[in-house]
Amino acid sequence: MTTSPCLPISDADWPAAIAEMKSGFAGALNVYRTMAYHPDLLRAWAPLRQHIVKDSALGAQRSELVILRAAHRMGSSYEWAHHVSRARALGMGDARIAAMRGMPEGEDGLIARAVDALFDQRRLSSELEAELAARVGRKAVFDLIATVGFYSVLGYILMTYDTPIDAPVADEMRKRPLA
Repeated sequence: MTTSPCLPISDADWPAAIAEMKSGFAGALNVYRTMAYHPDLLRAWAPLRQHIVKDSALGAQRSELVILRAAHRMGSSYEWAHHVSRARALGMGDARIAAMRGMPEGEDGLIARAVDALFDQRRLSSELEAELAARVGRKAVFDLIATVGFYSVLGYILMTYDTPIDAPVADEMRKRPLA
């Protein structure tokens, strides 16, 4: 049982200041229902979320790999579970997903090394940045950096407020645990 002062806000308690956001992404997931305690932050968050989640130069699968690695590095069980589910929905196999907890080979390993560098050195070395840019493009490098930052902030919020994994994702993880 959690003693969080900011459990996900129910529909009945949803802030009037962001009423129009409840029917969109903000009302769909516990992470944003937790962020709804700060309506101005959630409103400001929306355009960056659109870019990171939907419009990233990384593309859907690379983005998921970045997020999975960041979730693993942070120890965010919420983000890990949600993005295992999203990666599966994109057709990624469990072995590839699970490999992001270790050091995969090829491009997935390059992505893991880049995320690790951001966590460990707070930057990409010029060599790693050049290798990544040659492989995925410079705009995608910027998006990788922004994605790690974005999901780090979400992880801090989720872990501070002990936000529960959304029921459909928790159910999927119980029925289909990652090997």
